[in-house]
Amino acid sequence: MASNRIDDSGVILRDARTRYTTGQREENGARGAFDAELRRSGRTPRTEVSVSRAAAPTDVAQLLGIDGDVVVRAREMFDGDRVIQLVTTYIPVDVAEAAGIEQVDTGVGGIISRMKEAGFDQGDTAVEDIELRPATSEEATRLGLPEGADVLTINHIGTADGRVVEVTQHVLGKGWKLRYAAPLA
Repeated sequence: MASNRIDDSGVILRDARTRYTTGQREENGARGAFDAELRRSGRTPRTEVSVSRAAAPTDVAQLLGIDGDVVVRAREMFDGDRVIQLVTTYIPVDVAEAAGIEQVDTGVGGIISRMKEAGFDQGDTAVEDIELRPATSEEATRLGLPEGADVLTINHIGTADGRVVEVTQHVLGKGWKLRYAAPLA
């Protein structure tokens, strides 16, 4: 089952139920979930990546249990020429070094696949907190939104063997629909 489709209004479906599975992330040589979901929906994904080491924001450092620097992967994600998502991932330095993910291109399946290969398997569950908030002026400019427009943010927390190995903050512009599943029992 394809997890991402484009509906008649041009909305991209981000299906959290399956987007992080290995098969979805690596489908047709995709470089991760975003690349796969946009290709699957008939769009043209493109990502501009910068990688550095820096201190994590206080809330992220607390989640990671880190006092010093982390590896920061900052990405602008495009549909063709339009920026539709801003993403920043914070990774403990030892995890990034072991997984070999300090370069721009992390290969088929992206950082989650590289972490799994290095023994940091995030298993079958991640936590994502979603918030609607006003865009910062920089976010509004980069996403082509009017000043003060609302953006959806997703704070993704990935763990391996009880340790937080990544915190990824997504800022979504226009054109997204989020799908989740919740147990009823």
